[in-house]
Amino acid sequence: MSSPTESLIYDWSLSGPHRYTGQGHIQLNDETLRDGLQSPSVTDPPAESKVRLLHLMDTLGIETACIGLPGAGERQRADAERLCREIADKKLRIRPNCAGRTLIRDIEPMIRLAQKTGVAVEVCVFIGSSPIRLYTEGWDMERILKHTREAVTFGVKEGMEVMYVTEDTTRSSPDHLQQLLSAAVEAGAGRVCLCDTVGSAVPEGVMNLVGWVKDLLDRLGFGRRVGIDWHGHRDRGLGLANTLAAARSGATRLHGAALGVGERVGNTAMEQLLVNLRLLGHRDDDLSTLPAYADAVSEALNILIPANQPIVGRDAFRTATGVHAAAVAKARARGDDWLADTVYSGVPASWLGKSQEIEIGPMSGASNVLHFLQARGMAHDPDIISTVLAHAKDSQRLLREDEVAAIVSRAQKKTS
Repeated sequence: MSSPTESLIYDWSLSGPHRYTGQGHIQLNDETLRDGLQSPSVTDPPAESKVRLLHLMDTLGIETACIGLPGAGERQRADAERLCREIADKKLRIRPNCAGRTLIRDIEPMIRLAQKTGVAVEVCVFIGSSPIRLYTEGWDMERILKHTREAVTFGVKEGMEVMYVTEDTTRSSPDHLQQLLSAAVEAGAGRVCLCDTVGSAVPEGVMNLVGWVKDLLDRLGFGRRVGIDWHGHRDRGLGLANTLAAARSGATRLHGAALGVGERVGNTAMEQLLVNLRLLGHRDDDLSTLPAYADAVSEALNILIPANQPIVGRDAFRTATGVHAAAVAKARARGDDWLADTVYSGVPASWLGKSQEIEIGPMSGASNVLHFLQARGMAHDPDIISTVLAHAKDSQRLLREDEVAAIVSRAQKKTS
């Protein structure tokens, strides 16, 4: 049964003076295996776990993944090589990139990696660009411009695709950025990455910055050739909002990490990006493996998924509130799966291979109990419903299925 979606839901993001406007398909870069592993609380997993995560990224349609910093040590180089060989052997669609400083000695291991495996590796070279960083390090613009030109030129001459990354872009001045980005693209960089390194930005600032960079590239004559990446952190809790603002303003590839893991409190959560970009019409990925992706990262990195984590948390599609449950139950009674999935949820559970769950607890009503019992094939006459509901009202938490079954069994014995 189809549903008249346009008449049932009014979307304010598409109406009024601040309408959401964005370009078409937007690429994604997964940072779980690089920035994600910089989290102080995670475990750096063995290579085989990383391979499994790479396959899940590929299944989700993620275009690129940062597979580490091969210049940081032998284990980093070995794991990066293992991942590149997996891409080649299994003919995965996902493409690898590696991070390093704007130093030739950091780029050389990336070149050797590509030569050994036959897999094209994007070189992502970063350098601090903000006045506070320059002052702290004792750098001047002449020095970082020199590093920029040398690094990008070296990578390009070696046949590598190069992305130039300005650290702390959101706190950098237009004058510094114009000099640095101009030098990078003139030396052959194919992409520039704008970073909210300390999570200091708000969406309006992101739109100002990305729009300014887009205009700069157009003025320099590189607008059609050079892509714009956005790499955001969530220190102020604005990671996703800022990343969507970047998409709206002209960024063509967005960075994220599973479960939002990363330096300090982490990066934009990749699972949230995938769902929101599909909801906004930028992508049309099959997200049925998204729960497996989140679970695999949780296991490999030894981190827990909070119950209230959007999209993949235990409570994402679960309610025990009477009014909510009644609406879902009524939608199901109409035989309308879309309606049941949407009436009290901004994210379709069906995209993730899930459904809306109705539980029984202190805030429940009779409709919760009826639906719960019917779904499990338990007796559900009015007296049993009243008995179960009375127990729920006296409880301080949701009732487990075995507890409900015991209550029903005792109620049946009393009436037999």
